[in-house]
Amino acid sequence: PGRCKVNNGGCWHDARDGHAFSACTDNGEVQCQCPHGFKGDGVKSCEDVDECKEKKACQCPECTCKNTWGSYDCSCSGNLLYIKDHDTCISKAASGGKSAWAAVWVILIGLAMAGGGAYLVYKYRLRSYMDSEIRAIMAQYMPLDSQAEVPNHVNDERA
Repeated sequence: PGRCKVNNGGCWHDARDGHAFSACTDNGEVQCQCPHGFKGDGVKSCEDVDECKEKKACQCPECTCKNTWGSYDCSCSGNLLYIKDHDTCISKAASGGKSAWAAVWVILIGLAMAGGGAYLVYKYRLRSYMDSEIRAIMAQYMPLDSQAEVPNHVNDERA
């Protein structure tokens, strides 16, 4: 441990634009391996990989790629935001809220229609029941010619 601190372990190292890179990896034994974004032997040279030319990054249709030393910068056109982990551009505007509200309104309208339908069925059944009750009561007091005599519960012998 600490061998990379002395003369960079004999491996390649360079610094530009405030960024320093080293090919020395010290995990038990010193190895010279070019860091991510570079290729080469790691001892004498490591060359910058142009991720934009090699089509390794920034592949979405709205993306614009710019190679930097040891990395790349990707940007999106218009009102889009680049997500590096997924290599894609998404809208900065929150459009997900509109679809969520649309779903809420569809559910509420569906519930209102179901409630209205249930109320209409209830009123129809209540009216049918009340009509039959009223007919039965009226038939006791004013029997129609087409109906047989409705027996009353008063005994003729007592009267």
